[in-house]
Amino acid sequence: MEEKLTDQERARRDKLARYKELGVDPYGKKFVRSDSIKSVREKAAGKDNEQLEANPIYVTLAGRIMALRKMGKASFMNIKDVTGNIQCYVGIDVVGEEAYTVFKLADLGDIVGVYGRVMLTRTGELTVRVEKYTHLTKSLRPLPEKFHGLTDVEERYRHRYVDLIMNDDSMKIALARPRIIRAIQNYCDKLGFVEVETSILSPILGGASARPFITHHNTLDKDFYLRIATEINLKKCIVGGMEKVYEIGRLFRNEGMDTKHNPEFTTIELYQAYGNLQDMREFAENLFREVALKVVGSTTIPYGEKTLDLGKPFGWKTMVEVVKEATGVDFDKNVSYEEAVELAKKHGVKLEKHFNTVGHIINAFFDQKCDDLLQEPTFVYRYPIEVSPLTKKCEDNPLFTDRFELFIGGCEYGNAYSELNDPLDQKERFEKQLEAKKLGDEEASEMDEDFLEALEYGMPPCGGIGIGIDRLVMLMTNQQSIREVILFPCMRDSSK
Repeated sequence: MEEKLTDQERARRDKLARYKELGVDPYGKKFVRSDSIKSVREKAAGKDNEQLEANPIYVTLAGRIMALRKMGKASFMNIKDVTGNIQCYVGIDVVGEEAYTVFKLADLGDIVGVYGRVMLTRTGELTVRVEKYTHLTKSLRPLPEKFHGLTDVEERYRHRYVDLIMNDDSMKIALARPRIIRAIQNYCDKLGFVEVETSILSPILGGASARPFITHHNTLDKDFYLRIATEINLKKCIVGGMEKVYEIGRLFRNEGMDTKHNPEFTTIELYQAYGNLQDMREFAENLFREVALKVVGSTTIPYGEKTLDLGKPFGWKTMVEVVKEATGVDFDKNVSYEEAVELAKKHGVKLEKHFNTVGHIINAFFDQKCDDLLQEPTFVYRYPIEVSPLTKKCEDNPLFTDRFELFIGGCEYGNAYSELNDPLDQKERFEKQLEAKKLGDEEASEMDEDFLEALEYGMPPCGGIGIGIDRLVMLMTNQQSIREVILFPCMRDSSK
């Protein structure tokens, strides 16, 4: 089947032969730059033309042509690299007729190299007066005139490479993400934590409650899960004596997609021997401040229409308190299962068939009714035991666990425990999860015999936390969709 080309695409392809006739490789070779566009602007900052002539600044740059104004024997173009955009003046009397002939073949989107002197135009625009022009790469497709806004959002994600070319904000986010991860690593390392890597393939579904992706290992002739959490292996590191460990890595959950969820996502999980939930609270609060200072420059950050102050103490509320504030229902009172079901019906709380305890219903109230109350940074703690299979029980009430989740702007950012290290209790919890799975809970954990054996060797009391890095990047870059902060997110097939 013959490829359908637009007139512009056909014209660009026709130019390939002309480049070769002129002895120019349409796809170039190594090109050595002396500067970035940002460094050129820094060198020329505050200088007028007299100063630039008295002490000339010569630079060698490379970038993509983003604007092009051909005018006979003298032309202007704007080129862009990862650091910025700058105007270039190309005159036949300076570069010579041969180079100018090559330049006349240029199109928007081509990648070129230039050598020349920095000057100011009559309007005061910083410009490179090109003395040597080098064609580097031909763009066979024209750049779109517009590639931003809600109408094109799916195409932006699907063709992220074009998005990065056209939208400075997308490039800023892409560059901010590794800076955020580096700030997290530096903070953890400073506290004495050791970064480790563990396997993505797991024979057991565990470490969280989620639907998995399943793959097949041909050599072992066995199905494996893509990990839904790094928790189990990191706890084995604690058993082995590593004491303070963390892992930043990809997790995979075969679930829905929305502005806050992507099937593959990145987290940091961290475990501290001889610690507890309060240590994780202190860690999380200080981590968010540290990252904000390093990346945003302040602990006061914009997010949507709000301004968040990460510098003040975060809120600290029990799940039952939050449910009471949102609905008026007080689960601190002695509520029977039958009464809880009736309260759920009254308040329009949807119940699943495996919700067979009051704890399940409390959690359903929280999940479905409380997000709007959790706009300011708030730790919600004391979760029902039914939804916390890897967490120590609260000493004053064994129906709840020593666990918190951190919420900001109605979205969950972190999940922390005083980790369960009693292998006999852990086995009972796994058995409860198996019962839930039989009742239809697809997210329930499986029995992990190897983990139980590890616990039997003895795991010290331990605090642990997981924080979603994609959501943290959203927060620090003021983005409302998770797909804005993932370079190449999972997408539905194009309807085109």
